[in-house]
Amino acid sequence: MIRIILCDDHALIRRGIRDTLADEPGLEVVGEAGDYGELRALLRQTPCDVLVLDIQLPGRSGLDVLHALKDEGAAVRVLVVSMHPVDQYAIRALRAGAHGYVDKGGDPRQLVEAVRTVAHGRKYVTPEIAQMLVESLTAPSVELPHQRLSDRELQTMTMIASGKQLSDIARELCLSPKTVSVYRARVLEKLGLANNSELTVYAIRNGLVGG
Repeated sequence: MIRIILCDDHALIRRGIRDTLADEPGLEVVGEAGDYGELRALLRQTPCDVLVLDIQLPGRSGLDVLHALKDEGAAVRVLVVSMHPVDQYAIRALRAGAHGYVDKGGDPRQLVEAVRTVAHGRKYVTPEIAQMLVESLTAPSVELPHQRLSDRELQTMTMIASGKQLSDIARELCLSPKTVSVYRARVLEKLGLANNSELTVYAIRNGLVGG
């Protein structure tokens, strides 16, 4: 039996994933968490084989969770299930320690296949991500400006570009408005931009948010 923990801040999303996995033989969802704190407590109490993790969590992001688990040498294998475009977060997630990455809005059968693949000690990537990995290895090392952003800076950038106010971002990430302002300033400096309007145009042109 493959034991699975779900970590997503949206209860309806967790329910959908749970229902998808519940119909499959040999898979069992043994716990659910809505944020990093709940997840940490759950992992201490509940043995599991696969953690199905969302990137966008309140407080510490899914990428933060990946870094923490990697630093601790945790045995659990992590499958990231995200609504973000693969070219925005897939490579970052894999580098941070994820064992697979799938689109939250994709075919449910892909999710089941990914869980089984990861549980059996293999990596799971879609053909699109595999192509990105190949290109990252073979293409000239020309780095786009946003690729130099930290995980938190990129998260802040995409939220600003999606039209969210700094106060809303601070609340969602469980940070102070001052801290979010610091991240915003770093993003503008690293990208050579002057304001939120230019930041939004840059994000759209580079496929980081929808136009």
